[in-house]
Amino acid sequence: MEGSFYKRGSTWSFMISIGTDPKTGKRKQKGKGGFKTKKEAQAAAADMLSEINRGVFKEETKMTFEELADKWLKYYSSHGKPKKDGTIRIRTNEKENLSPFFAKLNAASITEQMYQDALISLQNKLADNTLSGVHSTGRMIFSYGLKIGALKTDPTSTAFVPKRQKTVQELEENNELPKYLERDELVHFLQIAQDHGLDNDFETFNTLAYTGVRVGELCALKRLDVNFEDDKIRITKTLYNPNNNYALYKLNTPKTVSSVREIDVDHEIIIGFQNLLTIQQIEKSKRPKTYHDQGFIFARIGKFAGYPQVIKMVELRMKRLLKLAGLNPDLTPHSLRHTHTSLLAEAGATLEQIMQRLGHANDEITRRIYLHITKPKRKEAAQKFSELMRASKKSDQS
Repeated sequence: MEGSFYKRGSTWSFMISIGTDPKTGKRKQKGKGGFKTKKEAQAAAADMLSEINRGVFKEETKMTFEELADKWLKYYSSHGKPKKDGTIRIRTNEKENLSPFFAKLNAASITEQMYQDALISLQNKLADNTLSGVHSTGRMIFSYGLKIGALKTDPTSTAFVPKRQKTVQELEENNELPKYLERDELVHFLQIAQDHGLDNDFETFNTLAYTGVRVGELCALKRLDVNFEDDKIRITKTLYNPNNNYALYKLNTPKTVSSVREIDVDHEIIIGFQNLLTIQQIEKSKRPKTYHDQGFIFARIGKFAGYPQVIKMVELRMKRLLKLAGLNPDLTPHSLRHTHTSLLAEAGATLEQIMQRLGHANDEITRRIYLHITKPKRKEAAQKFSELMRASKKSDQS
């Protein structure tokens, strides 16, 4: 093989001739270093020559992992299927989980073992689902690196997501249900909201409890989404405002395809909507120049009048009311969604009906609440079956 192999410090390097530059007529050379042995350097040189002769050689673009990850995120955000702002935020967070391990390293120098060690280190810090997301993002980053020539081998190709083995006690205790309000607690909470709530509080929490909509769906609800004659609402969007800046909100499509749905609601809810819209008309007349006239039902009054309420404020308002009601302070607006599930199951609605109303194609938490609430009914069914069989045996014996 034409070329030279030499040792620098404790590692080996090579330099090989790859022909003549057609523009300058001068000899072209390529080299690489960092090999532990001369044999490894020779093997790498042979691979490079083979790629050059086959016309598939790509010179690596020197780039740190941090630079590669940022470049990938821009590409990911603007190419392919449109990405929701929430998705971009999640991918950004997943990228940042890998940065402490690789940020300033040359992306091409990251090995399979280094990447696997990073996942193992993150195992005790992140939940299984979060770690899977980090690995998914890592795979996309390095795949993009291959595509643009920043590296030649993918360190994620053989990696696996480590999962901690659960103990017997953890498996036995895995039946914990999400927090929700019992029927009498809900009645008490809504009464407190009506008696001591701030503007819109009662209508907000009454709607969440009676419809099971997500809080982002509620904040995005507009006049055009309501069928006032047939007592129905249509869910077609959700509010996105991570910085809680009233004027910088975005309306995104719902979480999943099944989240787009029409919901039958109690007429009391419709009356609440009409009251809120009347208040907004008054606000509009007071502030004709600054009023944000987009038809939001759960809109602000006063400063930023007409703009949709932010989710953070709904959470703070609920904490205040929970304290006044003497109820569990850890409950959130999403807990009212679980409350709606439990009361629907108690009222005799089927799991399929509940899923459709909540906008779920499939959801394990909803299923667990349903099975918990309907447990007495299932036990009753088993008892009825046993009674039927005992009656049949007596009939045969007589």
